[in-house]
Amino acid sequence: MARGEKIPDKASDIIKDPMVLEFLGLKQNASYYEKDFEQAIITHLQDFLLEMGNGFSFVARQQRIHLEGDEFFVDLVFYNRLLRCFVIIEIKTHKLTHQDLGQLQMYVNYFDRTQCLPDENPSIGILLCADKNNAVVKYTLPSDNKTIVATQYHLYLPTEEQLTKELKQEWNRFNQKK
Repeated sequence: MARGEKIPDKASDIIKDPMVLEFLGLKQNASYYEKDFEQAIITHLQDFLLEMGNGFSFVARQQRIHLEGDEFFVDLVFYNRLLRCFVIIEIKTHKLTHQDLGQLQMYVNYFDRTQCLPDENPSIGILLCADKNNAVVKYTLPSDNKTIVATQYHLYLPTEEQLTKELKQEWNRFNQKK
């Protein structure tokens, strides 16, 4: 452990939501494919690792998984030395679906059962999506889930007007809970 740094308890402790990926240089309103998004991340890997947080190392891109004649490809694989586990990233340029979460859960299970060493922690799956419905995430994943995280990405920082609007909404929600 580096200089007494606290080890996070669960995946959501280290994953930003939302992630701001302005450095990728993708246009906000342009349509693009997941492979374009993935290529932009690889091109700007150092910036992406900094956005992800501490302890991340790049392992693979389009990691092939072969299961009884079926092939699957994991978009990005990282390893986090602080958490001592694999971090699987699936990229979705559309709104998250329960099928996307199921796909990611399969990849995480595969890594846990075939790639992890006995002294490593369970793998973490990150579904990086253009939009998400938190209720779909909540009811698709087990209530005790600690390894799958769905996070929305933004290609640009919000404008001052958007930030002001968001702060007002959060303030109203906060006051309603009192």
